[in-house]
Formats: sequence, C-alpha cells, structure tokens
Amino acid sequence: MTINLISDTVTKPSEEMLAFMMKAEVGDDVFREDPAVNELEAYAAALFGKEAALYCPSGTMTNQIAIKTHTQPLDELICEIDSHVYQYENGGYAYNSGIAVNLIQGEYGKLNAAQVEEAIRPDYDWLPNSKIVVVENTCNKGGGSIYQLEELKAIGKVCKENELKFHLDGARLFNALVETAESTEAIGSTFDSISICLSKGLGAPVGSLLIGNNAFIKRARKFRKAMGGGMRQAGFIAAAGLYALKNNIDRLKLDNDRAKEIGLVLEKADYVKAVKPVKSNIIIFDLVEGIHPPQFLEKLSEFKIKASAFGPRSIRFVTHLDVNQEMIKKLLEVLTTEISYDSFRP
Repeated sequence: MTINLISDTVTKPSEEMLAFMMKAEVGDDVFREDPAVNELEAYAAALFGKEAALYCPSGTMTNQIAIKTHTQPLDELICEIDSHVYQYENGGYAYNSGIAVNLIQGEYGKLNAAQVEEAIRPDYDWLPNSKIVVVENTCNKGGGSIYQLEELKAIGKVCKENELKFHLDGARLFNALVETAESTEAIGSTFDSISICLSKGLGAPVGSLLIGNNAFIKRARKFRKAMGGGMRQAGFIAAAGLYALKNNIDRLKLDNDRAKEIGLVLEKADYVKAVKPVKSNIIIFDLVEGIHPPQFLEKLSEFKIKASAFGPRSIRFVTHLDVNQEMIKKLLEVLTTEISYDSFRP
C-alpha cells in the first residue's frame, strides 16, 4: 500500500466517474459543438451566478488567460508574494501579457484590503498601470490558508473604487468553501473572473474552468486558442469535471479534517520545527536543524509514503480522495512511532 501525499493532483477517476465519462456525448469543442463541454461550462457558470465559462487544460492556463484578457502591456498585476501566479506559472504574466508584478508580503499567502490600496500606483508616465488584483484561495504555498468572504469583499471594494479587475485563483476553492460554508454565488458576485481546478481534490483527471461574464469569456476564448488550449472531442474529460462538481465537493471536508489531524501529530514531533496553520488539505512543516528534506523523504519512502520537498527546510503533505482512513492511520503510526530525531543520526 503506497500512500501518495505529493499532491491532490495525483487523484485518479473513480469507477463511477469513469463510467460517466464513457457515456459522454462529444463533438468538436473548437466549433462549440461538444455537448459535454457545453454542459460543464453552463453548469459551472450558473454555480457562481456568472454568465459563461471556458474549459481549459490547466489552472495555469485559466489564470494566464484571465490576466491576458483583463490587461494590456504596461499594466501591472498586484498579488501576494506566495501566489501561484507569481511563484509557479513561469513568469507567464510577463511572457503572455507583457505586464509587471507588484508583490505584497502578506500572511500565509493572504493579503488584505489596506495592503492592496497602498500598492496601487499613482498615474505617472514612469510607472506601470495598476490593473488587476489576483488572490489565491486556498493558498498553496501559504499552507492551504483560507480567505473569509468579508476579507474578499473588502479587497473587491478597493478594486471597484480604483477600477481594478479582481481575479480569483480558486484552484482549491471548494476546500475553502466546505470550511466557511459560504456560497458559490457570493464568491461569484465578488470577482470579475474565477478559475477553478477540477483535477485536484475534486478528482477529475484533467481540466480547469475560467468563469466570468459573456464579453470576458468571448475574448478569453481567443486567447485560449492562441495558447494552444482549443481541444476537440474534449467531452470525455469534461464529463469527469461535471461529475466532480456534482458529486465530490462535500467530501473535501474529510480531506481537510484528515490534514488537521496530521498537523496536530506533527506539532508534537521532535523532528519538526514548525507547522504552518492547517486550514484545509495542505500540511507544510519545517524540519529541525540537522534534518534535510531529501533525508526525510527517503525515510518516508521506507514505509511507502510519498511527499514533496517544499523549500530548503520544508515538507508538504496533501490529502485527497485517494488517501483513505487506513492510509491515514498508517501514516500517523509512522510519524509517531517509526520516525524521530534520533532516527536521522549517523
């Protein structure tokens, strides 16, 4: 039994999801003639109270399309320094959109309204135009941190008052919503555009959605094509996303609860220096001096446990639907009885 905690992207379709996929009616999505893709897009848009959605291969693509659609060269993106759009999208804001980035040092990947207001550039010839604010909920590098709706609304108010676009990188948004019990409609009314990922905790094999109004999605569709994201008979994988949205949201609370349980155990371990607050399905912890991530991962591998290094001293675990209670029990046993500071001594 291998316990794969590298990421929630490693999830595989369930038998029920696979059966649903194979029954999909498909067509050519570039011509907007794939019924399954059309149904997924309509369902997602309605879920957030928006007019339209666009199915794409990845969350990086949906984020980059959103930035491209909302901006023009010499504009600027405002985000927290740990945001995915800055840390893990290969500088795409510059490469795809020709814009600058204005980084804010927040807390656990979150920024607040006052910081956004302070970051907005004055209208000088020698400065880029502040144009878009991007927040990530939950924030991966922040340890799965969660924004409350009132925090987001406050940032949205600043954006509206200053004519800035407001985009949500909601790759793991539903992990947040099962904790806060806030509605998707409330989230939809707060943002100009939203990206959600279907291939993480929701369990679909591939795909993300970009959600917004009709004019925004019409323009975004051109950029998707230019980026090579126009797929043909995509309905088979789109059907997996539809199944995920209809069946796999509520169970994300279980992943979050299991992550919190793991976090509590790690806080007591003598080989752990600190654990970031565990709010959703991500656990990030720092190792004490003398233990390095490759050593720790090698020790885990002895027990068929996979995880990832997340910095020079950090390890990340991510819970998901393919990590069951039996696996959690084994993991906790290993972390408490099989691994200690002494086990890393020469």
